[in-house]
Amino acid sequence: MALKMKALSAQSGENKSTILFYIKEGLLPAPSKPKPNVHLYDESCVEIIKFIKYLQHHFAYTIADIKHIFEQTPLDLDGSFEMMVSALEIATVGKNPVWYTKEAFLKESGLEEETLDTYIDRGYLFQRKQGFSSAELEMVGILQNLSTLGLESALIDQYVQSAKQIAMLESEAGARMFDTIEKESTAHYEMLFDMVLKLKPYIYNMHTVSQYYHDKRSQS
Repeated sequence: MALKMKALSAQSGENKSTILFYIKEGLLPAPSKPKPNVHLYDESCVEIIKFIKYLQHHFAYTIADIKHIFEQTPLDLDGSFEMMVSALEIATVGKNPVWYTKEAFLKESGLEEETLDTYIDRGYLFQRKQGFSSAELEMVGILQNLSTLGLESALIDQYVQSAKQIAMLESEAGARMFDTIEKESTAHYEMLFDMVLKLKPYIYNMHTVSQYYHDKRSQS
């Protein structure tokens, strides 16, 4: 069902100027114009606007961030895990990463190629289609500092194994969400974002806090 601007604004809770801005930025489809001075908007715009507001309010994403996500993976109201992947890349790599070829990355990081290949094989670092980002460069610094302190790699290897297991479970959970939640809605995206970007780090970090206090009580 097509909506006039007044109805779209009322149902989405967004004002006219912001909606027109979203259209200009390519976040919303342009309206159809069946008659002069008559603009009709697809009803999917309501859910898209709500999802934009959700990303802004809950994750502090800017319009530029959201535009980048939508450009990477167009919003599919029938459900797709790909948008979650795009958002995770922004959260992990950063909003404006610097990209390096392998050769440039080796020079910038000071790593030997054999060491870099080992980090990749063990799942410590990732080489994407753009190459290596400034996030990988930061991780190299952390890995080198840990090595200098004599920290055994067993803990990092356990991070990797745990991450692989969780990734499989998250993929399965995402598929179930998309199968069970009402279509033509962004509710599945919101639940998936909440689970991956809020619930997961909360559980991980709070278990570390809990373990710290447990060890402290044991020592006293």
